[in-house]
Amino acid sequence: MAKLFTPIRFRDTEIKNRIFVSPMCQYSAEDGIANHWHLVHLGGLAVGGAGLVIVEATAVAPEGRITPFCLGLWSDEHTEAFKPIVDFIKQQHAVPAIQIAHAGRKASCDVPWRDGKFLTAEQGGWQTVAPSAIPVTPEHGTPRALSREDIQQVATQFRTTAQRALEAGFEVLELHCAHGYLLHEFLSPLSNQRDDEYGGSLENRCRLTLQIAKELRDLWPQGKAMFVRISATDWVEGGWDIEQSIQLAQWLKEIGIDLIDCSSGGLILDAKIPAGPGYQTEFAERIRHEAGIASGAVGLITSALQAEHVLVTGQADVIMLARKLLSDPHWPLHAAKELRVDLTWPDQYVRAKHI
Repeated sequence: MAKLFTPIRFRDTEIKNRIFVSPMCQYSAEDGIANHWHLVHLGGLAVGGAGLVIVEATAVAPEGRITPFCLGLWSDEHTEAFKPIVDFIKQQHAVPAIQIAHAGRKASCDVPWRDGKFLTAEQGGWQTVAPSAIPVTPEHGTPRALSREDIQQVATQFRTTAQRALEAGFEVLELHCAHGYLLHEFLSPLSNQRDDEYGGSLENRCRLTLQIAKELRDLWPQGKAMFVRISATDWVEGGWDIEQSIQLAQWLKEIGIDLIDCSSGGLILDAKIPAGPGYQTEFAERIRHEAGIASGAVGLITSALQAEHVLVTGQADVIMLARKLLSDPHWPLHAAKELRVDLTWPDQYVRAKHI
């Protein structure tokens, strides 16, 4: 049996294989509410054979959305909209997960296919917030620096959203601390220039992430897993880096986090990132071995042999797939054939198994 298709267990949850759907924004919600697009998109990925399906970055508050069309989970209506999606994923013998997030200073933008430009209030946007009043670029609005009271309100929003995720039936919770969004903004000295207990030293910059992670871990049932996605480096000198990421991962492990989802970048938009096949797997490998916690590898992993190599050589415990699954939602079924694994196909699709 190829390692890619061996089950993996986190607490009480066994996942049938190590192909995890990475959170991918669809920019297709209205007022943050999931709809038929999300059911078909996420349900199709479950039908395609992935072991775990993670819903895209889901905002803990309206102002925490990246765009006006991003998913949210801050009301009963949002909770109810997720239930049929969660149920369908489970019916396909996949595990439903959700990533909860706050976009911080990278909020209030248009969708990517309209250039993703910053939206003013007149254009349907809103005032953004951040650890410090430092804009992403001159073209973005200047965020309002969060007060201590604001910070505690954000923490409350994360807790409330996690409770709603539990009510919707999700089995795994992922906290989004990557890609230049709010919690990443607190972590990096490039975006966090506070002079209180939330800024300055590494311990202070990690304080909010660790506070929220602990509160969510205490709320989330002990039998259910919790992941954290980080950007392992800003790819900019003087910014957040892999050494700080390893220390954060160690602290998160002590809290009871089960896996670190290892991405990178996103804080500085013009950072020089050496993107190429598997360019982020070294971060997953170092965190796995040096922090002693399970890790997920993500980033331009496109072939079955490449994914198998990452696992067999101990670089990561699971593979997080994104763009490849957009181009081929049934990639896990095809990868099994390539690795000579006799995978069970959905009954409705069996007639195509041997083509």
